[in-house]
Amino acid sequence: MNDTHQHTFHIPVMGLGFTIDTPLKVARFGISSALSLADDHLVEQMREFYATQFGQPFTRISQKAEDGRAKRITAYLDLLQDIIDAQMEQLCTNAFEANSELDRYFELLPERSPAKRDYLAMCASNGDQRAKLAVKLRATVTAGAVDVNIMTKVDKTNYAPDGTALPPEYSDALAALRGFAQSKLRSSVILSAGLNPRLYSYFEQFDDFFPASDGALAKRITLKVSDYRSALIQGKLLAKKGLWVSEFRIESGLNCGGHAFVSDGMLLGPIMEAFKTQREGLYAELKSLCDAALGRKQRLGFQTDPVQRITVQGGIGTAGEDRFLLDYYQLDGTGWGSPFLLVPEATNVDSDTLGKLANAAPGDFYLSDASPLGVPFHNFRPSSSEEQRKQRVVRNRPGSPCHKKFLSFNTEFTDKPICTASRQYQHLKLKEARMKFPDEQAYQKAAAAIVEKDCLCEGLAAPAVLTNGIPPKHNLKAVTICPGPNLAYFSQITSLKEMVGHIYGTANLLNGRFRSNLFVNELRLYIDYLKKEIEKYQHDFTEKRSTHYQAFRDNLLGGIAYYRSIMPAMQHYAQTNIDDMKSAMAAAEKTLLQLVFSAKKPMVQPT
Repeated sequence: MNDTHQHTFHIPVMGLGFTIDTPLKVARFGISSALSLADDHLVEQMREFYATQFGQPFTRISQKAEDGRAKRITAYLDLLQDIIDAQMEQLCTNAFEANSELDRYFELLPERSPAKRDYLAMCASNGDQRAKLAVKLRATVTAGAVDVNIMTKVDKTNYAPDGTALPPEYSDALAALRGFAQSKLRSSVILSAGLNPRLYSYFEQFDDFFPASDGALAKRITLKVSDYRSALIQGKLLAKKGLWVSEFRIESGLNCGGHAFVSDGMLLGPIMEAFKTQREGLYAELKSLCDAALGRKQRLGFQTDPVQRITVQGGIGTAGEDRFLLDYYQLDGTGWGSPFLLVPEATNVDSDTLGKLANAAPGDFYLSDASPLGVPFHNFRPSSSEEQRKQRVVRNRPGSPCHKKFLSFNTEFTDKPICTASRQYQHLKLKEARMKFPDEQAYQKAAAAIVEKDCLCEGLAAPAVLTNGIPPKHNLKAVTICPGPNLAYFSQITSLKEMVGHIYGTANLLNGRFRSNLFVNELRLYIDYLKKEIEKYQHDFTEKRSTHYQAFRDNLLGGIAYYRSIMPAMQHYAQTNIDDMKSAMAAAEKTLLQLVFSAKKPMVQPT
């Protein structure tokens, strides 16, 4: 297992289709990225597409084949590995010359990288010295990781052709894990969306997640977490099974893309501080539990201390912010997601949506209730899927045809779970609402909430199909895109080189809009969220809710106090906008202190 990371950033998983083939585009330049395993239909389409593109054999794997979902995933991941291996072999045969991919590999590296310094030294030398440095540099060339993502709660039961439920190991999440475990990849599975005990126990079935004879891990586990407590609980659960967490990937609860797993007002800075101050204790506790479990299982242990990385993602927008996070919190890396949606060399975004993103206003990005999972979901107002959803409502045909059924969890009206974004569910739910709410105004409010749910299975997969010229099945072309609000400050369709340069500070891709730093932006998102929650429940404001919202507010106030304490350290970094941060924190504190909570009726006093 190669734990060397040439770059200090990674490209996180985005949607279903946006990063489904990103490794083929960036891994050969040492850049790590992640793809979703949720949609095996899309995985099979992309396998056929790339097998044809690269002259590889292709035999279709039916969805109805025995263990078809896992086999599709394994076949696609193996194809990715084979193609990337060939890319790396080809790259290393290149000469060091202008515009070669070998030169590009080193040109993209950060200036602080030892390999980048050696490369610059080679470029400035000649003769034997140049030849020696060239040999040394070729030996450092390493592909970026091809990581995979499993949303732990997207784990529906699957059924045999005769309608009987298949055993638990054929559920969506477990089958996806099996597909990865049986593949050639030597990388990480990223677990997001919380704890799934059944899935976590299933890891024990695969030797690659345990130390090999040399003490190394063929496959690793990464946990995407929202706070330290979650990391500790999940890390201990896995360690007690002898399973090591190789990376904790901290993500902002609100200043991110996709689903937003909102914390109780705990902000990113204090969360990272907890990891910084307790990192050694976390490592020691998990290592002790893991070693003991490996001994009980009579498995081989680690020959050297295993790596445990701490990374962060969500709302990072400047090189100064990136550098501050890495230095101050002693992080091992950062994640840059939404800005890469404007990089066609790295992600799949169809031309229509790409143009809309480049011309978007801040108000076009919003937190919605569109997800059938019942989790807040970042949405984009001008998207073709949102337009399609509205048109269906106007035509009195709300809801989507449900072909893939990945988010089918509701059993209000049926024995077999269905999706709340489906036409079937929304028809039944609207009929119920009409009977439940004779008052037209109350009915319209209930109906609006019902029809807001949208099909994510088709919409989040569509861009990969459209971008690569693959005929969409069922002629469903509408695109759902879920960028984080930070994308409002990027408007330029750009190259991979330019975006990497922006991250490392050799370019500036921000548009003309004033941008507060990531801590201020996240704080404002949380205050807006809290205000909306108070307004939502103003007619049903219990003592329990009052207590919860006061704790939420107190956590935000604690975050403000924390940020004031670190401003002296931040001011040494460019592009962190400290003066704006000072005034923004004062304004936020004033707003929070004027929130009044009552068991009967909450009020937000005017500022």
